Amino acid sequence: MERRRSRNRTMSQINVVPFIDVMLVLLVIFMATAPMIQTSQVELPSVGKASAVPAQPIEITVLTDGRLRVRDREREASERGYADVDALMPWLRERLKASPDHPVVIAADQRTPYGKVMAVMDALQREQVARIGLLARQRSN
Repeated sequence: MERRRSRNRTMSQINVVPFIDVMLVLLVIFMATAPMIQTSQVELPSVGKASAVPAQPIEITVLTDGRLRVRDREREASERGYADVDALMPWLRERLKASPDHPVVIAADQRTPYGKVMAVMDALQREQVARIGLLARQRSN
């Protein structure tokens, strides 16, 4: 009876021959295609020194009471004062006729109401000023 039991046992072996065949085929494929792969070179842009000096922006300072002060460092050394945005716009239109892409920055104190700053920005956008920015001071630690 012991002979019957040994005959009915299943053999548990892993057949690795198909696995080796597949690996050899893949190796041949990679070896054949590797020389055909072209390495690409990326042409990075080079940065040179700027030929033109960047323009000094026109600074519009919004005071807490809503009055405006304008400083144009390229043309004038002193500041101009204006009662409101409507009084400022004719001067600004005339100034931006010569260079429409001239930057304009808005500065305001912490105590200045946000609505007054937004009114100036809205007026500049209605005049289609291309480059508008907000002037900020860095905190000193």
